[in-house]
Amino acid sequence: MSQQFDIAIIGAGPGGYSTALRAAQLGKSVALIERDNTLGGTCLNRGCIPSKALITAARTMNTIHEASEVGINATIDSVDFGAMNAYKTGIVETMTSGLAGLVAHRGVVVFQGEAQIGGAQGHTVTVTPSRADQPEASVRRFRESGVGEDLGASLDIEATDIIVAIGSQPKPLPQHNFSGALIDSTQALSLGRVPASAVIIGAGAIAVEFASMWKTSGCDVTLLIRKDRVLSSWDRRTGAALTRELRRRGINVVTQANVTSVDVGVNLGATVHYTCEGRSTACTTFGEVALAAIGRQPATSAPWISGCGIELTDAGFVKTDAYGRTGIPGIWAVGDVTEGESLANRAFEQGIVVAESIAGLNPRPVNDDTVAKVVFSTPEAASVGCTAEQARAREDLGDIEETVFPMLSNARMLMSRSAGSLCIVSGQITTAHNSSDASGASDIANEPESAADRDARVVLGVHILAPDAGDLIAEAEQLIGNRVPLSQAARLIHPHPTFSETIGEALLKADGRPLHTR
Repeated sequence: MSQQFDIAIIGAGPGGYSTALRAAQLGKSVALIERDNTLGGTCLNRGCIPSKALITAARTMNTIHEASEVGINATIDSVDFGAMNAYKTGIVETMTSGLAGLVAHRGVVVFQGEAQIGGAQGHTVTVTPSRADQPEASVRRFRESGVGEDLGASLDIEATDIIVAIGSQPKPLPQHNFSGALIDSTQALSLGRVPASAVIIGAGAIAVEFASMWKTSGCDVTLLIRKDRVLSSWDRRTGAALTRELRRRGINVVTQANVTSVDVGVNLGATVHYTCEGRSTACTTFGEVALAAIGRQPATSAPWISGCGIELTDAGFVKTDAYGRTGIPGIWAVGDVTEGESLANRAFEQGIVVAESIAGLNPRPVNDDTVAKVVFSTPEAASVGCTAEQARAREDLGDIEETVFPMLSNARMLMSRSAGSLCIVSGQITTAHNSSDASGASDIANEPESAADRDARVVLGVHILAPDAGDLIAEAEQLIGNRVPLSQAARLIHPHPTFSETIGEALLKADGRPLHTR
């Protein structure tokens, strides 16, 4: 059986479904192929949405725990983990069913099954049942939300353009696969309750979020990190301030730790062995579970990837140009399977760029300088643009300055009783930023438009640790993306008293005319 479409998309995560929605909006016939029972990929089903639902619940507990500090005596009698998980599941189901309805409304045809690219010209996608081991398994087609049709054991989809959006998976420790009490983030989200004790290995967003969430929920958390602070690739002040705050909240943060082995057994928990800089003897720590959160890796190990000629980097990412094109005409890639920050918001824009490129609209490529990243810890950390070190290392930027704002001078920060940090990096854009890629295309998103643009100081990076930092960072993204001159940005008026005033005050300071600070 064969069907013809303009575009076939393998994978219905943020990158895949955003491509599908925009392409359908532009009049293309679109097939969206997903092996899972629901759309949304890791983000909606096993990552962003369920984890933030649980973090929201944990923050409610944290508010109650800290109520006495503002004169309110309250206690938590018990926690119904079944109800908490039902709340999480309800949020996920609402989001995934809403996405399925939107996709159907746009006319995108969804196929449930395993997909691979084949054919002599590389424009055929063969779809087989997701669970081929089950009797009478079938590829399913959904032209309406929730209304499936069985199509048999195999289906060929012919398409002019094919998008690979197959995502990523948790990276295991070098010496151990996930087994027993050594779990990944997907398994951690599936636990029926918060563990009594946990060892978390890693210093990135996933590790820090679980550390915050589990500690607030009553878990005894040990966080093993390889360097001297969490979020070590971020602005130094942000990472150092968050490390201090995690410790203040009772998390045992062990720095300069190198995990050597993990002992696990059925129902026996996990004993993690590690060495630590400055200690002559090996160390161990025990947890009911050990969560390995050392990053994610592209899901490109299937033989069909290399078999159809798609070129990969040494790390397993699909090589593309700035617009998502692979080296094979008509085959594109978006999302976690490509190099760059593994973020849903980045994948959304990649999908839009690919869809508009196929439709001949000549969009600008994704500007990674405007891709904000957020860690939903307590407090939140958020970052967009360059750190000072990154800016000084770039040939297209000059006259770099770093402005640090004292967050506790802000009234809302004092009310929140939270630690914080805010740094603004400013400078001049001197030349176009040339990103090397598979086609030699140049990322011109930061190219100065005139001599006046080159002379003006602009915001190049903003790095925040504060309650609601994830919402505050959106303003900074707009300033960076639109190259608003610093002198103009500093004149924007912020409501009082708010957390957002910290950005306004920091901009004033960066512009050489601080108001409430020196």
